[in-house]
Amino acid sequence: MKKYICFLLLFILSIISYSQSITLKGVVKDSITTPLSYANIIAIPKDTAKTMTFAITDDVGRYNLSLHQERYTITVSYLGFETYNFELDAQQDIEKNIVLKPKENQLEEVVIEIPVIVKQDTMIYNADSFTTGEERKLKNVLKKLPGVDVDKDGEVTVNGKKVTTMLVEGEKFFGGGSKLAVENIPADAIDKVVVLDNYNEIPFLKNLSDSDEMAMNIELKEDKKKFVFGDIEAGKGNKDYYRTHSNLFYYSPEINANFIGNVNNVAETTFTFKDFMNFQGGINAVFRGDGLSLNSSRSDFSQFMESQDLVSRSSKFGALNITKTVNNKLNVNGYAIFSDDNSNTFEETQNQYVAFLEDKESTTNSKNILGIGKINFDYTPNLKEQWYFRTQFKKSDNFKNNNISSIVNFNNNLINTRKDAIATLINQNIEWHKKVSNKHTFSFVADYVYNKNNPNTFWETNNSILQGLIPIIDEPIYELSQLKETQRNNFETILKHYWVLNNNNHVYTTLGNRFSNDQFSTYDSQLLNNGSTNNFNTSGFGNDLDFKLNDNFLGLHYKFRTGIFTFKQGGYFHNYNWKANQTNTTKKQKTIFLPDFLSEIEFKKSEKLKATYQLKSTFSNASKYANQFYLQSYNSVYRGNELLENELFHSARIRYSKFSMYKGLMLFASVNFTKKIKGIQNNVEFDGVNQFLTPILIDNPETRWNYNGNIRKKIKNINYKFSVNYMSSNYIQFIDNIRNKNKNNTSSFEMSAKTLYDDFPTIEIGYKRSLGKYVSGNTNSKFTTNEPFINIDYDFLKGFIFSFDYRKYNYENKEFNQENKYELGNATLSYRKENSAWSFKLDAKNIFDVKFKNQNSFSSYIISDTKTYIMPRIIMLSLGYNL
Repeated sequence: MKKYICFLLLFILSIISYSQSITLKGVVKDSITTPLSYANIIAIPKDTAKTMTFAITDDVGRYNLSLHQERYTITVSYLGFETYNFELDAQQDIEKNIVLKPKENQLEEVVIEIPVIVKQDTMIYNADSFTTGEERKLKNVLKKLPGVDVDKDGEVTVNGKKVTTMLVEGEKFFGGGSKLAVENIPADAIDKVVVLDNYNEIPFLKNLSDSDEMAMNIELKEDKKKFVFGDIEAGKGNKDYYRTHSNLFYYSPEINANFIGNVNNVAETTFTFKDFMNFQGGINAVFRGDGLSLNSSRSDFSQFMESQDLVSRSSKFGALNITKTVNNKLNVNGYAIFSDDNSNTFEETQNQYVAFLEDKESTTNSKNILGIGKINFDYTPNLKEQWYFRTQFKKSDNFKNNNISSIVNFNNNLINTRKDAIATLINQNIEWHKKVSNKHTFSFVADYVYNKNNPNTFWETNNSILQGLIPIIDEPIYELSQLKETQRNNFETILKHYWVLNNNNHVYTTLGNRFSNDQFSTYDSQLLNNGSTNNFNTSGFGNDLDFKLNDNFLGLHYKFRTGIFTFKQGGYFHNYNWKANQTNTTKKQKTIFLPDFLSEIEFKKSEKLKATYQLKSTFSNASKYANQFYLQSYNSVYRGNELLENELFHSARIRYSKFSMYKGLMLFASVNFTKKIKGIQNNVEFDGVNQFLTPILIDNPETRWNYNGNIRKKIKNINYKFSVNYMSSNYIQFIDNIRNKNKNNTSSFEMSAKTLYDDFPTIEIGYKRSLGKYVSGNTNSKFTTNEPFINIDYDFLKGFIFSFDYRKYNYENKEFNQENKYELGNATLSYRKENSAWSFKLDAKNIFDVKFKNQNSFSSYIISDTKTYIMPRIIMLSLGYNL
């Protein structure tokens, strides 16, 4: 660890000594000495080959500019004031206070391209002020904007807050997910990036509903409107690897159309699980927050999207998004998405159980087809009324074939599992929002969801499995079959009333009903060699459950604001009625109150403290209530419990944020607390590797704390980042009907330094260290993970771009004598001549040709050491064309 930290410190010192910077600082005021916050100071170098520098004043009017030793024109501007200009020969640190005069004639304003404009909940970035023309996609632009981050999964954050909705020209881009946008929108089409905090798509609800959403709107350049633009790329790699990708865009005042296509066999995933969740549909966020959630099965396409470590993958992806403005009252938009994915995985695992050791190999082949379509009608009869009509359809067909070789005490068990799952989802909802007067506003939604899943599973093995748990008949080859069907009909209606007593006092009333009807059935059997069937239904198998849940709820909240403080308190009364109709019928009824609380302190626009608390309730999916046995996997049998009730838990969070462009500082800290009062845990009974599981409802099963801190500081032309995370959980687990207390504590910190020089590569070098401790009964496990990393981006020789990322992974667990090491690296070199439509790219994935990754896991009854094999080194040459 010490050598990594020393190397990082030496890197930082060497970069600091790389260039001498001059500081220009001071205060911007008006003619009566009132500080002007969020004024813009722009330094334009006389050498036009150099990049301009800018700063924004803080809450007390201070600014701070880092300049090179050369001549500049300094421009200071503020809305409603005359622009102030002066010449500067930057040879030493200078302190200069500036006084701006009010404009005498507002009608003669001169439009100035200001890099960043901050006003209330909106930040507007002028993209050309931060880019050099070498950027390829939206993500490259966003990474250069102050306060904006884009991670490897395409998730965007601004000043530490996640962007939840992505817009282009004010319309949602493929449902509002960020990944498809940041990976595909061409950089040269972007004019401005507008960040909208506390976003609400219904304008007159913005100051009424407690939206914590953040949206990002991409405004396009004028020459990209009414014009088809985008790019097409094709590449060929070593062996048989290939990749083709296309993005086509058309925007006009009447119609917008986007198409994204990708075909590859290099495990490039255009559509991720996070994107899938964004396309799930559902109702507007303003109707959420009543404290109840209904868990649903994830046995459809989503479960196949999480694996990233693959031996091979081939994918076909196409997406079309169209928006049509019919007139000034009606807007129609929709999208269609198709994905066809074939993948293979291979894992080697050593499982250490309490009394024996298992060596296991697992090979999986899967084919997954998904289609999603959605159409929306947005009708705005006037500025005080809004209607939405939304219809979504999703269909998936997924096939998975898994082969396992399990060796226990020199006995080799071969198990083949084949699973075919067809899932269908239909979602229809209608929303209405009406501002009746300045004091009274109403919102109403009716939402219907139909979700059907038909997974069929077939197991084949050479040894008898699940002996004593299933009524199996001896055969040379054992063949087991399961037909399972889950079907849910869910209907919700919610009416909200916003009563504005005055600007500082609001009363909210919510009235709603949620009805859910779940049907769950299973049929397990053994297929015998003589063609007959050994039906397990005579031995307690075979489920046919009809589960109904009706929830009537009433919510009442009072919100008031005084000075820098905002408070909101209230709660929801829920009346639950549920019935599980199967071999016997169980009926239950319960009334419960779920209080919640919100408090916010806004010390200033850039510094906030927010605390929230809510008592939440959760109902499990129908399979947990099914009281007959059914096969869960090749070595486990599951039986539900019709006596289960809702889970109940406290959820609280405190979040502090502060950012200062003057100081180049961003600071975030949060504490999350969750305590289950009533919770469902599985009781696991073991017979060798075989498991019998059943859910039980227990008191105080889990308590969890999570602490996060993140600080970023810009000094001269270097960004420093330090983050820390600590998680502590205590939970109850039942093994063979014995109550076990488990403790899991993990902590990590990460520090890095990133250069921001105009004529020097952008280099980020950092180090991450993770510590973990797991305690269960007599098991005590500690692990340490060290991860040094480096990322490089370099624009050179007018048109060349080089990028490189490297991470070394070192895992150590001394108690179990485990130590795993591997390193991963990727590099890309691209070239595009100025004003040319053609581009070339050479990229290499898995440069060190690592064969597998090591992963370790442990619990109260098993310790696992897993090797997951990954794709080999791939070198690919691509040719691109920009439209």
